[in-house]
Amino acid sequence: MAPVFNLLWVLSLLPANVAVAQTAPIADVGYAKYRGTQNTTLGVNTFFALKFAEAPVGALRWKAPKPIEDSKNFTTGILDATTAGPSCVQGYPYWILPNPGRPAGSEDCLHLNVVTPSNATSTSKLPVLVNIHGGGYTLGDGNSIQPYALVRHSNNSIIVVNIQYRLGSYGFMGSKKFSRAGGATNLGLLDQRLAIEWVQKHISTFGGDPKKVTIMGGSAGGGSVTSQMILYGGVRKPPFRAAIAEYPWWQQFLRDQQLEKQYNNLLSAANCTNMSCLREMSEDALALATQATYAKGYADEAYGYGNFYYGPSVDGYVIQDLPNEEFKAGHYTKVPLLIDRDQYEGFVFTNQSITTTAEETRDMRVQFQYADDTFMQQLYNLYPASAFNSTVWQRQTWFGDFIINCPTYFVASALTLTGQKVWKLIFNAGSQEHGATGPYLFDINYNSSPSANVTLANIMKDWFISFIIHTDPNTQSWSGVQKPSWLQYQAEANIMDVNYTQVGVLSDRYFDKSERCDFFSENGAIIQNR
Repeated sequence: MAPVFNLLWVLSLLPANVAVAQTAPIADVGYAKYRGTQNTTLGVNTFFALKFAEAPVGALRWKAPKPIEDSKNFTTGILDATTAGPSCVQGYPYWILPNPGRPAGSEDCLHLNVVTPSNATSTSKLPVLVNIHGGGYTLGDGNSIQPYALVRHSNNSIIVVNIQYRLGSYGFMGSKKFSRAGGATNLGLLDQRLAIEWVQKHISTFGGDPKKVTIMGGSAGGGSVTSQMILYGGVRKPPFRAAIAEYPWWQQFLRDQQLEKQYNNLLSAANCTNMSCLREMSEDALALATQATYAKGYADEAYGYGNFYYGPSVDGYVIQDLPNEEFKAGHYTKVPLLIDRDQYEGFVFTNQSITTTAEETRDMRVQFQYADDTFMQQLYNLYPASAFNSTVWQRQTWFGDFIINCPTYFVASALTLTGQKVWKLIFNAGSQEHGATGPYLFDINYNSSPSANVTLANIMKDWFISFIIHTDPNTQSWSGVQKPSWLQYQAEANIMDVNYTQVGVLSDRYFDKSERCDFFSENGAIIQNR
């Protein structure tokens, strides 16, 4: 179970010494009124589990999300928004948890949390951060990462919204067969987009400025950010003005035949022959059936260690082509971007028990289903065993490169070709592993930790908040800490390198502008199962 906690950076909701106000804040969003909670210690109001879509259950399973404003099921009076809502139904890849039983979560999960300064009014017009959680598109929820440290560091000058979306087979089922049966594809991404559009409509009620929305996410959340940028081929007027993609997770996009096999596995596990049967199942029975597909897929070597099996796919409409191709072609929403990655992105996704080249090669063939011997040999030439002290480190390097490191280069370099503002950072501090930036940005108790690097935490929060407010990480500082100017990214220059001893700008030739990333770009059709 340990890898889950590395992936999801789960923090406590509030510090222990919270003081809660006796008078709860009320928000009127037009179609409903909500009662939230007030934290007088931090000076913020939190509204939990505000629905942005109707529950995608029964006949609405595998349908595009319906805006909550269209619902006729709201009760009158003030609705409670003082406690966190359920996560969406979780899905555990076999390599994380072989036998989880009935996975946690609920289908009625399309809601979001709003954290806003207590003194904000409907005319305050504060910048807004919309956070998309990670978890490999199968795990996680809107409470995985808490925003209180960022809000406090900004002197309560931003609003943060944490959103949820359908996961696993509920949100990322595909194939022509599935579509013919009446299922909609890339639903998790459509849920995200509807949540962002809800923010556009209603965030002014909480004091936010709909013209100053930044979307942000880490891991699958970071991959989701890049997907939102290429949604529908990249729209001219998106419901956000800037984006932050932390260690974006570019898991392989499955071919139609692979997607159809997922769908067939679900039908089989549910003892169904059609979509109508699936939509009539009880929530518990369906949850067990969806979880069974992870075990079946792993046994069939349809996915391997480190892969989460479900995720976005090319459907020709929501996602019109592979991400690398869309960015190279300029088919993306043109907004300022801050993008980062950690030093050892592949480590927590690597089986620590592999010791031989034969074991690694077998794993490689599972990861790259359509690769031939030439591809394998080229990969080994670029990652020779002699360059690493163990098979584990060899494997973690190529895995981290193809799934996160090189995508940061692909996206950043593509944006420069159309003159977009982009800043790229390599984080080589803390754990140095996937999610290493988490404590520095989101842990409200981090500064009191005996091993804390308070200066670095202040620098990171300064940069991110300045970008959220000004779309430039250099414009404003809240900590007063001296730091180098973070120059805009240029093809092979201006990477902000953060490590234990220094913070400074280096060339991307030291990192991701390399023969290795060129190889993955040239073989994108193989990597992404095209």
